[in-house]
Amino acid sequence: MVDENKCIGCASCEGVCPVQAIKMKNDKAQIDESKCIKCCSCEGICPVDAIIIEDDKKDGKED
Repeated sequence: MVDENKCIGCASCEGVCPVQAIKMKNDKAQIDESKCIKCCSCEGICPVDAIIIEDDKKDGKED
């Protein structure tokens, strides 16, 4: 999920995404959830913490 109020449109996340799931639209990052593999590369590189990847495995909520 991208917090559009925090996103500064730097596009760092778009460049680091290994599956090209992130595109910039109106200078804000948008994640295509159907392509996202939840690797969290974008979350780690975002300079303003505008991206939060919700993943059950990451949160320790495995089935």
